[in-house]
Amino acid sequence: MVISAAGPAVPTVVPRPPVPAVSPSPGARLSLDDCRRHAPDFADLLADAVRRHGVPSRALSVRTLLHLPRLARPNGMVGRGAVIAELNRNAVRLRHDQRAIEDLIPKDKYPLSDLRFVRLGNSEADQIFSRLHYLRSARAGSVNFALVDPVNKLPVTLCSVSPLEWMRVGRQLQTQFGVPLGAAWDVSRVYSFDVAPANAISFLLSKVRQVIRREIPSVQLLTTAVDPNLGFVGASYRAANWQQWMSIQARPYLYVDGIYASPRQLRTRFGGANLVELRAANPRGRFEQSRAKLLDSVIFCCRLRGETEPVPEDDQRRLRR
Repeated sequence: MVISAAGPAVPTVVPRPPVPAVSPSPGARLSLDDCRRHAPDFADLLADAVRRHGVPSRALSVRTLLHLPRLARPNGMVGRGAVIAELNRNAVRLRHDQRAIEDLIPKDKYPLSDLRFVRLGNSEADQIFSRLHYLRSARAGSVNFALVDPVNKLPVTLCSVSPLEWMRVGRQLQTQFGVPLGAAWDVSRVYSFDVAPANAISFLLSKVRQVIRREIPSVQLLTTAVDPNLGFVGASYRAANWQQWMSIQARPYLYVDGIYASPRQLRTRFGGANLVELRAANPRGRFEQSRAKLLDSVIFCCRLRGETEPVPEDDQRRLRR
């Protein structure tokens, strides 16, 4: 609507200008906490990157949150321009990863009741986790499950489960909760596409609990680690009646040439995860670690038989790395 000085308002079609890219404001900074919470400043930058690159918002957010600690000051502040650059860099990589497995990405939405629960082959699961999961890797030796669409049989939501390897967690489960070593399995990877209906992850978790209880009777407990530094709060696990039982002290994120690498990935690729040794042995590589204080990871658990008891906050142990 345009107001004319010569008369009343006259409807006028005005061409919509292109949406400009968000440009950094000199001196402006965001905190890691603001980014985790999707405060308006970060949410606007994220939405702009999603529009321009055509990538899923949630996946881009998680990837960017994984890499921002590399740029953050010890007080957790990151320059606005650095946030924009990191969003764009991760959007480009995400789009490249999507194109590499385009045939496995579901396009159509279906209600939860139409999805089918299946055991997923390693080939499909490994491709999706290695390309689209924020860690960009599959856990070797896992059993994979998925909810697939009824037409193309493409995974909409999937997860991998494997014997718990985190011995510090395993020993605490044995000491405090009476779960024998070897009787706990870990949900090590979860990925859900944008077309997944509400509650898809919690529904998948409940199905996984049923099949493992039936087929692997020696397993008594499922565990998973939730990293709040990536914006995760464990809502899907709570909805599936999992309980928070303990936490794990945060350790710095590690990066190779600006790309996140887990200690497991560093050991596989370079034979070790000690940055001093890696720098000495690989002078051309750029090995970094985050400096800002990170939030502890949270361990959620689910008993396979009977109810999973809540643990009062005062009784939850904080484990050291």
